[in-house]
Amino acid sequence: MELRQLRYFEVVASTLNFSRAAERLHIAQPPLSRQIQQLEEELGVSLLDRSSRPLKLTNAGSFFYDQTVQVLARLKEIQKATRRIGAGSTRWMGIGFVPSILYGFLPNVLKRFTTENENLDISLSELTSVQQAEALKAGRIDVGFGRLAIQDEGLHNIVLVEEPMLVAIPAHSPLAGEAVIPLRRLVDEVLVLYPASPRPSFADQVLHQFSVRGYEVGKVYETNGLQTAIGLVAAGMGVTIVPESVQRLKRDDVTYRPLLERGLTSPLIMTIRVGDSSAHVARFRAMIDAALATSESPGG
Repeated sequence: MELRQLRYFEVVASTLNFSRAAERLHIAQPPLSRQIQQLEEELGVSLLDRSSRPLKLTNAGSFFYDQTVQVLARLKEIQKATRRIGAGSTRWMGIGFVPSILYGFLPNVLKRFTTENENLDISLSELTSVQQAEALKAGRIDVGFGRLAIQDEGLHNIVLVEEPMLVAIPAHSPLAGEAVIPLRRLVDEVLVLYPASPRPSFADQVLHQFSVRGYEVGKVYETNGLQTAIGLVAAGMGVTIVPESVQRLKRDDVTYRPLLERGLTSPLIMTIRVGDSSAHVARFRAMIDAALATSESPGG
């Protein structure tokens, strides 16, 4: 699959007319048609319903068009950032994060760091802890914030805080009337876990808390996102366990309660490459340390 084919398909899909697309691309219509056909052959699906008048996208074509637009837009951003960095006007810094950190102190630190370092081109990527480890080793990010320490000789894991875990339950659940919930009370509830993949993940941290106490979890729903997990709880589909700071995600149909057992915590971990002496990473870490020194609670 060639980048040229993606660009050709984007124009054809947006115009739904080969003649107009060819004019916009400044090429003849026959070679444009051949490129789209070759793309379809490589994918093994039809992207366009050519029997329709006017031309229509197939279901697969609609999906591929949406993804193509996103890929090409991202490529344009990469090109612009690369030119700025190459010209010496900015430096680049990649940061990976898991969604649950967005409810603690880190977003405010990041906002301040961005404001005070306007010469830095900062890229944010939502990644699981496992994905962050891979991205760090590949140089796609410089700093990762996750809930799981991935052991690798090339990575340095720094535990910033240990957040107590809470249980999120439907507001109409009988459990909502209790001030504190013992973990054993949850074994008969449907447990919503996230992320489902890749593993290991926060889901395994949660399951570990049950297994070390000899509790056998019953029915489980797995989802890849915190927001989806909370949505399922709100719909009365089950309960989920979250870091304490997530209770700032307030909803009328969800209630958060502390767990009875001591030591039920989830670490917030900052991961960097071993030996990374970059000045901007050092400044970022110093700002985080200062924020932690003045924060009033583990979640910020």
